[in-house]
Amino acid sequence: MKRNQTKNLVIAALCLALGILLPQVFHAFGAGSTFLPMHIPVLLCGFLCGWQYGALCGLVVPLLSSLFTGMPPIFPTAPAMMLELCAYGLLTGLFYRRVKWNIYFSLISAMLAGRIVSGIANAAFMGIAGKAYGFSAFLTASFVTAVPGIIIQLVAVPLIVICLEKARLMESPKQNAYRVA
Repeated sequence: MKRNQTKNLVIAALCLALGILLPQVFHAFGAGSTFLPMHIPVLLCGFLCGWQYGALCGLVVPLLSSLFTGMPPIFPTAPAMMLELCAYGLLTGLFYRRVKWNIYFSLISAMLAGRIVSGIANAAFMGIAGKAYGFSAFLTASFVTAVPGIIIQLVAVPLIVICLEKARLMESPKQNAYRVA
């Protein structure tokens, strides 16, 4: 039990560090908001370590990134991203490790739910900041502009998780790969 907690803590710390460093690399090429590099380590943390670590990683990464690098802006963007990424980490871990859905259904469900959380949080925080944020802004930011990042997440995240499980570097939740519910 202690070994799993230590292993999860180390993996979560790695995901946290990647969540701060990857956006810096992508932003250097002007591709941060399109490729969503902060999302990948958080999604992986939920899959690999479970919902508690995933949720905490998702909550902390945008805040630390904002404090260390100025991206995302501390308000109103960072709090909305904290809630969105918290939902991603929590739900991937919950759906995959606890409910034992297959990896793709878990990922897509978490991505959709996280985007809903993002829309609600952005509407609230942008409203507080006196900025307009309507349904078309939500659709554009969450789906249209983010298409390359969504594709990367749908390809890279399952590939990484499956490879780590097949190499026995991570425990599989021992589920039927075709099981949905």
